[in-house]
Amino acid sequence: MTTENDSRRLFPSTLRLSGHGLVLREWTDDDLPVMAELFDDPEIAYWTPLVSPFGLQAARDYLEKARRSRVTGQRVHLAITTDGDRAKGEVLLSLSMWDDGTGSLGYAVGAAYRGQRLAVRAVRVMRDFAHTTAGLSQVFLEIERDNEASIRVARAAGFQLTDAPPSVVEDKGRTLSLFTWSHSRP
Repeated sequence: MTTENDSRRLFPSTLRLSGHGLVLREWTDDDLPVMAELFDDPEIAYWTPLVSPFGLQAARDYLEKARRSRVTGQRVHLAITTDGDRAKGEVLLSLSMWDDGTGSLGYAVGAAYRGQRLAVRAVRVMRDFAHTTAGLSQVFLEIERDNEASIRVARAAGFQLTDAPPSVVEDKGRTLSLFTWSHSRP
């Protein structure tokens, strides 16, 4: 999707996706306490770039940043739900880091909701949206070698480890080697 005056892909003004027993919906201001509860977690702090501790102010800042990146067409953040209401995590699609026609996914699931295959189901729904509606030819995941849970998600969602060398980044005082997993449009 593009506008006449801008070649960047833009997301629909409202977005609600469903599939695999999930409803992925927009975050709202009413979600701020739940967002703080979900993301103020040592595992999420370790494996993601989210700040820690993650309280209400961090949730407000994060939601505002997510809304700005949505308006610019860079990224869309959706709450993972099973009923369209209570958020249990997040999945996001980013268009800005990759070549035209590609994007990357990220996700986080709250500690109380792990073990329900929410991440793999959310990745599948967002992957399908990326290929069909957003028209992306490839979707990527970047995963640390030791992040066994995310590697299982990638494999279960049909992603393949690429031969690309890992990208090395610094985050929260750690040096990360992120390996690229890819899924091509069928």
